[in-house]
Amino acid sequence: MFRLQGSKVLAVDMTGDAVKAKNGSMVAYDGQMAFKKLSGGGEGIRGMVTRRITGEQMTLMEVKGQGTCWFADRASEINLVSLQGDKLFVESSNLLATDSGLRTGTSFTGLRGASQGNGLFTTTIEGHGQAAIMSDGPAVVLRVSSQYPLTVDPGAYIAHQGDLRQTFQSGVTFRTFMGEGGGEAFQIRFEGDGVVYVQPSERNSIAGDV
Repeated sequence: MFRLQGSKVLAVDMTGDAVKAKNGSMVAYDGQMAFKKLSGGGEGIRGMVTRRITGEQMTLMEVKGQGTCWFADRASEINLVSLQGDKLFVESSNLLATDSGLRTGTSFTGLRGASQGNGLFTTTIEGHGQAAIMSDGPAVVLRVSSQYPLTVDPGAYIAHQGDLRQTFQSGVTFRTFMGEGGGEAFQIRFEGDGVVYVQPSERNSIAGDV
């Protein structure tokens, strides 16, 4: 159902089913399509209220029909993630689309969200199907195992999946050495078994500084 055309355009072939995508990301379609804006981005009233309270912004649209629809967003690189009943945690700004077999929701992340000013929750996707996530530059998938925990700069973090535990720790980032730090630097530490997606360009935010 999901396929890439190049690295920056997502093509979705539909036969009467639906896909949820970032509002405004449709660049072309053929066949017969119907578009509907979805409020909040989460499932049901709980998702809408949670996002309104926390400021987690993710406006989605539902596309349903027969034919092919193409999606892209600011020439971002697109990465396809297959879920087999597991859960993907992703920053809302990095989510492009999910197919009809997946549910979206929210999950509490604590310090990372508060320090970035992006709310205290991040987006969750679970079920069976495919999701398309975006990155500024080609994404790197890093493996985490019990022997090899991983520490990530919050500004480069995109998503993670698997049996992973997240903690926040103070530390030194490159920006501290460059004199760009605005406070206490911190990092995200992942332990367990899973994968973490990172991008080679940091967001324009105060991520990493409290």
